[in-house]
Amino acid sequence: MEIQIASLCDSAADYNGKLCIIGTFDTIMSHSFPFSHPQCSVALRMIFRDDDEGHFSLKINIVDEDGQPVVPPIEGALEIKIPGDSSFLTRNGVFNLQHLKFDRPGFYSIDVVINGRTVAGIPFRIVQFHPPGPDPQESM
Repeated sequence: MEIQIASLCDSAADYNGKLCIIGTFDTIMSHSFPFSHPQCSVALRMIFRDDDEGHFSLKINIVDEDGQPVVPPIEGALEIKIPGDSSFLTRNGVFNLQHLKFDRPGFYSIDVVINGRTVAGIPFRIVQFHPPGPDPQESM
């Protein structure tokens, strides 16, 4: 089994086996903290080979730079059976996340764990945005 795509994005969808991803990113800005990010998605595309048949447990962990969870893990399962006329099978995973709360700026990660093993990590950062304003030095 391998991860072909692991992306944090504005939105994603699976249309009849086609993974559609819009607006992949790695930085979120906020004026103040704590703040809630309204909506984003995690998009995965996985490929399973003929020796990968069986049951797979899937877990998505979103953690801060100290390894502390931002939200409880997202858990699921896959049952993989390779068709007789193929040597591989692909599966897409789309996880829509709403109102993720971040208490502070910093570095974060979305870790994809399959059968207890981390198979992908999506790093991202939260940055405090300071809007441009008049330079205090110019008024002197």
